[in-house]
Amino acid sequence: MVIRIVISFKRMGGIKMILDKFRIDEKVAVVTGGTKGFGKSIVKAFAEAGADIVVISRTPDDEVRKSVSECGKRFLHLSADLTKRNETQTVIPRVIEKMGTVDILVNNAGIIRRTPAIDYSIKDWDETLEIDLTAAFILSQAAGRVMLKKGSGKIINITSVLAFQGGLNVLAYSAAKHGLAGLTKALANDWASKGINVNAIAPSFFVTELTEAIQKDPVRSKSITGRTPMGRWGEPEEIAGAALFLASPASDFVHGVILPVDGGWMAW
Repeated sequence: MVIRIVISFKRMGGIKMILDKFRIDEKVAVVTGGTKGFGKSIVKAFAEAGADIVVISRTPDDEVRKSVSECGKRFLHLSADLTKRNETQTVIPRVIEKMGTVDILVNNAGIIRRTPAIDYSIKDWDETLEIDLTAAFILSQAAGRVMLKKGSGKIINITSVLAFQGGLNVLAYSAAKHGLAGLTKALANDWASKGINVNAIAPSFFVTELTEAIQKDPVRSKSITGRTPMGRWGEPEEIAGAALFLASPASDFVHGVILPVDGGWMAW
């Protein structure tokens, strides 16, 4: 009883508690690919933690909109095809026009094309690199200009454990994710002293649309489960905690980190 009274008193007195450092109240968070998989889970977590949300995707999703509205936060969906550079370049200006600013950017949108290297087409290479790497650079640079003026901001790139490994039959995806890890570190070096945190999350194998093909392959799926110390695939919601940490004041001294969320995959 005494402990509860003291904690309540401290909160009323304005003393910041550790959980308060994970709040992102009144921040504007932009999440690309925010209607599916990781993006959907991140949007929900950010709204629950107090942020207004902008989702960038080709088509809207009423369930995502509802999850944000139920938290009493503003929601905006902007349609954009991030494989088309001219559309990518309009995203941040449209966010500023509608929401006034951008405080948090999550570069989550991505595609994957599975083909043996010898048969990999230049079309698949170009499209994968465009959305998985170049779009992240364009959006980070545009958001960075806004954040530099304010002296604060958080950029989170969703890369992959294939930023450390080569993978199988995912030539362009692996190259893009290696590049995204490098971009994360380079931007962190440039902007850490200016109040902007740039970090990345590296998921392993999760149950999402991107991994449907190997989920349905009993041999490959079993090998992944056996290779993962936890003995299972990840669920999209298990990314949300890491994303919120990197978006919140709790991570203010964290810069240029590539954080595996992988059930132990990288420790094996």
